[in-house]
Amino acid sequence: MPMFVGTSGWQYADWRDVLYPGLPQRVWLERYGEAFATVENNNAFYRLPKRETFEAWRERTPGDFVMAVKASRFLTHIKRLKDPEEPVERLMGVAEGLGPKLGPILLQLPPTLEVDADRLRRCLARFPPKVRVAVEPRHASWWTDEIRELLAERGAALCWADRQGRPSSPLWRTAQWAYLRFHEGRAKPWPSYGDQSLKTWIDRLGDVGDAFVYFNNDPGGAAVRNAMRFADLAAEAGRRVSRVGSLDELMTASTPG
Repeated sequence: MPMFVGTSGWQYADWRDVLYPGLPQRVWLERYGEAFATVENNNAFYRLPKRETFEAWRERTPGDFVMAVKASRFLTHIKRLKDPEEPVERLMGVAEGLGPKLGPILLQLPPTLEVDADRLRRCLARFPPKVRVAVEPRHASWWTDEIRELLAERGAALCWADRQGRPSSPLWRTAQWAYLRFHEGRAKPWPSYGDQSLKTWIDRLGDVGDAFVYFNNDPGGAAVRNAMRFADLAAEAGRRVSRVGSLDELMTASTPG
Protein backbone atom coordinates (compact mmCIF):
# COMPACT_ATOMS: atom_id res chain seq x y z
CA MET A 1 0.00 0.00 0.00
CA PRO A 2 1.43 3.40 -0.94
CA MET A 3 2.15 6.54 0.97
CA PHE A 4 0.56 9.49 -0.79
CA VAL A 5 2.86 12.44 -0.10
CA GLY A 6 2.11 16.09 -0.89
CA THR A 7 1.38 19.47 0.63
CA SER A 8 -1.60 21.25 2.16
CA GLY A 9 -2.59 23.54 -0.68
CA TRP A 10 -0.65 24.72 -3.71
CA GLN A 11 -1.43 28.44 -4.14
CA TYR A 12 1.16 30.23 -2.04
CA ALA A 13 2.79 33.41 -3.28
CA ASP A 14 6.15 32.63 -1.67
CA TRP A 15 6.35 29.37 -3.62
CA ARG A 16 6.68 31.41 -6.80
CA ASP A 17 10.47 31.11 -6.78
CA VAL A 18 10.50 27.59 -5.33
CA LEU A 19 8.07 25.61 -7.48
CA TYR A 20 6.65 28.08 -10.01
CA PRO A 21 9.47 30.29 -11.33
CA GLY A 22 8.37 32.17 -14.41
CA LEU A 23 4.91 30.57 -14.44
CA PRO A 24 1.60 32.47 -14.36
CA GLN A 25 -0.65 31.50 -11.46
CA ARG A 26 -3.24 30.01 -13.81
CA VAL A 27 -0.96 27.00 -14.45
CA TRP A 28 0.34 26.48 -10.92
CA LEU A 29 -1.88 23.45 -10.41
CA GLU A 30 -0.48 21.84 -13.55
CA ARG A 31 3.06 22.40 -12.30
CA TYR A 32 2.12 21.13 -8.85
CA GLY A 33 0.70 18.00 -10.51
CA GLU A 34 4.10 17.43 -12.11
CA ALA A 35 5.73 17.56 -8.68
CA PHE A 36 3.23 15.56 -6.61
CA ALA A 37 0.44 13.06 -7.17
CA THR A 38 -1.65 14.30 -4.25
CA VAL A 39 -2.66 17.51 -2.49
CA GLU A 40 -4.77 18.43 0.50
CA ASN A 41 -7.20 21.11 -0.63
CA ASN A 42 -7.40 23.69 2.15
CA ASN A 43 -9.26 26.18 -0.02
CA ALA A 44 -12.53 24.31 0.55
CA PHE A 45 -12.29 25.07 4.28
CA TYR A 46 -12.49 28.82 3.78
CA ARG A 47 -14.96 28.90 0.91
CA LEU A 48 -16.57 25.82 -0.54
CA PRO A 49 -15.98 25.86 -4.32
CA LYS A 50 -18.65 24.98 -6.85
CA ARG A 51 -18.86 21.48 -8.31
CA GLU A 52 -17.64 22.89 -11.64
CA THR A 53 -14.42 23.97 -9.93
CA PHE A 54 -13.80 20.48 -8.59
CA GLU A 55 -14.54 19.09 -12.04
CA ALA A 56 -12.00 21.50 -13.53
CA TRP A 57 -9.38 20.39 -10.99
CA ARG A 58 -10.08 16.80 -12.01
CA GLU A 59 -9.45 17.65 -15.67
CA ARG A 60 -6.32 19.70 -14.98
CA THR A 61 -4.47 17.05 -12.95
CA PRO A 62 -2.72 13.83 -14.02
CA GLY A 63 -4.54 10.51 -14.09
CA ASP A 64 -2.88 9.26 -10.90
CA PHE A 65 -3.75 12.39 -8.91
CA VAL A 66 -5.62 12.25 -5.57
CA MET A 67 -7.08 15.31 -3.83
CA ALA A 68 -7.94 15.23 -0.15
CA VAL A 69 -10.48 17.87 0.84
CA LYS A 70 -10.59 19.79 4.10
CA ALA A 71 -14.24 20.11 5.11
CA SER A 72 -15.84 23.53 5.12
CA ARG A 73 -15.48 25.58 8.30
CA PHE A 74 -19.26 26.04 8.15
CA LEU A 75 -19.56 22.40 9.22
CA THR A 76 -16.65 22.23 11.66
CA HIS A 77 -16.25 25.73 13.09
CA ILE A 78 -19.59 27.51 12.69
CA LYS A 79 -21.99 24.60 13.12
CA ARG A 80 -19.41 22.79 15.28
CA LEU A 81 -20.68 19.47 13.87
CA LYS A 82 -24.26 20.23 14.93
CA ASP A 83 -27.02 19.35 12.41
CA PRO A 84 -24.51 17.98 9.88
CA GLU A 85 -26.99 16.67 7.33
CA GLU A 86 -27.16 19.65 4.98
CA PRO A 87 -23.49 20.75 5.27
CA VAL A 88 -22.19 17.24 4.58
CA GLU A 89 -24.59 16.75 1.67
CA ARG A 90 -23.49 20.08 0.17
CA LEU A 91 -19.81 19.26 0.68
CA MET A 92 -20.09 15.86 -0.97
CA GLY A 93 -22.29 17.25 -3.74
CA VAL A 94 -19.44 19.44 -4.94
CA ALA A 95 -16.38 17.38 -3.93
CA GLU A 96 -17.65 14.38 -5.87
CA GLY A 97 -16.95 16.45 -8.98
CA LEU A 98 -13.41 15.08 -8.56
CA GLY A 99 -14.70 11.63 -9.48
CA PRO A 100 -12.10 8.91 -8.84
CA LYS A 101 -9.54 11.55 -7.83
CA LEU A 102 -11.41 12.31 -4.58
CA GLY A 103 -9.30 11.30 -1.61
CA PRO A 104 -10.12 11.54 2.11
CA ILE A 105 -12.22 14.26 3.69
CA LEU A 106 -10.50 15.98 6.63
CA LEU A 107 -12.60 17.19 9.55
CA GLN A 108 -10.33 19.57 11.46
CA LEU A 109 -12.16 20.54 14.64
CA PRO A 110 -11.72 23.95 16.30
CA PRO A 111 -9.41 23.96 19.33
CA THR A 112 -12.26 25.29 21.49
CA LEU A 113 -14.61 22.41 20.64
CA GLU A 114 -14.73 19.99 23.55
CA VAL A 115 -15.60 16.34 23.15
CA ASP A 116 -19.09 15.55 21.89
CA ALA A 117 -19.36 11.94 20.81
CA ASP A 118 -22.97 12.24 19.71
CA ARG A 119 -22.24 15.11 17.34
CA LEU A 120 -19.25 13.31 15.86
CA ARG A 121 -21.21 10.06 15.47
CA ARG A 122 -24.05 11.85 13.70
CA CYS A 123 -21.65 13.71 11.44
CA LEU A 124 -19.65 10.65 10.41
CA ALA A 125 -22.87 8.78 9.66
CA ARG A 126 -23.75 11.34 6.97
CA PHE A 127 -20.75 10.52 4.77
CA PRO A 128 -21.14 7.84 2.10
CA PRO A 129 -19.54 4.54 3.19
CA LYS A 130 -17.06 4.67 0.30
CA VAL A 131 -15.66 8.03 1.45
CA ARG A 132 -12.67 8.03 3.79
CA VAL A 133 -12.91 10.54 6.63
CA ALA A 134 -10.04 11.69 8.87
CA VAL A 135 -10.77 13.58 12.08
CA GLU A 136 -8.33 16.06 13.66
CA PRO A 137 -9.61 17.04 17.14
CA ARG A 138 -7.64 19.80 18.84
CA HIS A 139 -8.97 19.76 22.41
CA ALA A 140 -7.56 17.31 24.94
CA SER A 141 -11.02 16.23 26.07
CA TRP A 142 -11.38 14.12 22.90
CA TRP A 143 -8.81 11.54 23.98
CA THR A 144 -11.24 8.99 25.42
CA ASP A 145 -11.91 5.31 24.83
CA GLU A 146 -15.39 6.20 23.57
CA ILE A 147 -13.99 8.41 20.79
CA ARG A 148 -11.35 5.87 19.86
CA GLU A 149 -14.01 3.16 19.56
CA LEU A 150 -16.34 5.46 17.63
CA LEU A 151 -13.68 6.25 15.04
CA ALA A 152 -12.84 2.56 14.71
CA GLU A 153 -16.50 1.61 14.28
CA ARG A 154 -16.85 4.08 11.42
CA GLY A 155 -13.47 3.25 9.85
CA ALA A 156 -12.48 6.90 10.27
CA ALA A 157 -8.81 7.70 10.79
CA LEU A 158 -7.61 9.79 13.68
CA CYS A 159 -5.51 12.44 11.97
CA TRP A 160 -1.99 12.32 13.34
CA ALA A 161 -0.41 15.76 13.46
CA ASP A 162 3.04 17.10 14.25
CA ARG A 163 3.92 20.50 15.62
CA GLN A 164 7.46 21.36 16.70
CA GLY A 165 8.55 17.78 16.23
CA ARG A 166 5.98 16.33 18.63
CA PRO A 167 2.68 14.50 18.10
CA SER A 168 -0.36 16.67 18.78
CA SER A 169 -2.54 13.68 19.62
CA PRO A 170 -2.39 10.07 20.76
CA LEU A 171 -1.15 7.82 17.98
CA TRP A 172 -4.32 5.75 17.76
CA ARG A 173 -4.83 3.49 14.77
CA THR A 174 -8.56 3.56 14.16
CA ALA A 175 -8.66 2.59 10.48
CA GLN A 176 -6.86 0.45 7.94
CA TRP A 177 -5.34 3.63 6.53
CA ALA A 178 -3.60 6.68 8.00
CA TYR A 179 -3.62 10.46 7.69
CA LEU A 180 -0.67 12.58 8.85
CA ARG A 181 -0.19 16.36 8.80
CA PHE A 182 3.04 18.30 9.44
CA HIS A 183 2.35 21.80 10.78
CA GLU A 184 5.69 23.21 11.96
CA GLY A 185 9.17 21.77 12.29
CA ARG A 186 12.10 22.77 14.48
CA ALA A 187 14.85 22.75 11.85
CA LYS A 188 16.25 25.77 10.03
CA PRO A 189 15.10 27.66 8.15
CA TRP A 190 11.80 27.86 10.03
CA PRO A 191 9.38 26.04 9.78
CA SER A 192 11.33 23.16 8.21
CA TYR A 193 11.69 19.57 9.39
CA GLY A 194 14.99 17.76 9.72
CA ASP A 195 15.72 14.23 8.55
CA GLN A 196 15.57 12.67 12.01
CA SER A 197 12.07 13.98 12.63
CA LEU A 198 10.89 12.76 9.24
CA LYS A 199 12.44 9.32 9.77
CA THR A 200 10.72 9.03 13.15
CA TRP A 201 7.34 9.59 11.51
CA ILE A 202 8.09 7.06 8.77
CA ASP A 203 8.78 4.51 11.50
CA ARG A 204 5.58 5.45 13.34
CA LEU A 205 3.50 4.96 10.21
CA GLY A 206 4.97 1.51 9.77
CA ASP A 207 3.26 -0.77 7.29
CA VAL A 208 -0.24 0.64 7.65
CA GLY A 209 -2.42 0.52 4.51
CA ASP A 210 -2.73 3.66 2.42
CA ALA A 211 -1.16 6.63 4.21
CA PHE A 212 -1.91 10.22 3.24
CA VAL A 213 0.89 12.57 4.32
CA TYR A 214 0.62 16.34 3.91
CA PHE A 215 2.99 19.15 4.81
CA ASN A 216 1.24 22.28 6.05
CA ASN A 217 4.43 24.23 6.87
CA ASP A 218 4.09 26.32 3.74
CA PRO A 219 6.12 29.51 4.53
CA GLY A 220 9.16 29.86 2.31
CA GLY A 221 8.38 26.67 0.43
CA ALA A 222 9.39 24.48 3.37
CA ALA A 223 6.44 22.18 2.70
CA VAL A 224 7.58 21.48 -0.86
CA ARG A 225 11.15 20.65 0.13
CA ASN A 226 10.12 18.62 3.18
CA ALA A 227 7.51 16.59 1.27
CA MET A 228 10.08 15.69 -1.38
CA ARG A 229 12.62 14.76 1.29
CA PHE A 230 10.07 12.70 3.21
CA ALA A 231 9.24 10.77 0.04
CA ASP A 232 12.93 10.07 -0.60
CA LEU A 233 13.48 8.85 2.97
CA ALA A 234 10.36 6.67 2.87
CA ALA A 235 11.50 5.09 -0.39
CA GLU A 236 14.94 4.45 1.11
CA ALA A 237 13.18 2.71 4.01
CA GLY A 238 11.48 0.37 1.55
CA ARG A 239 8.05 2.03 1.47
CA ARG A 240 6.06 2.43 -1.72
CA VAL A 241 5.52 6.15 -2.29
CA SER A 242 3.31 8.05 -4.70
CA ARG A 243 4.95 9.87 -7.58
CA VAL A 244 7.10 12.74 -6.31
CA GLY A 245 9.40 14.84 -8.50
CA SER A 246 12.52 16.78 -7.62
CA LEU A 247 12.99 20.52 -7.81
CA ASP A 248 16.06 20.15 -10.02
CA GLU A 249 14.14 18.07 -12.55
CA LEU A 250 11.15 20.40 -12.49
CA MET A 251 13.27 23.50 -13.05
CA THR A 252 14.80 21.99 -16.17
CA ALA A 253 11.51 20.63 -17.52
CA SER A 254 9.50 22.47 -20.11
CA THR A 255 6.93 24.83 -18.70
CA PRO A 256 3.25 23.85 -18.90
CA GLY A 257 1.10 25.47 -21.57
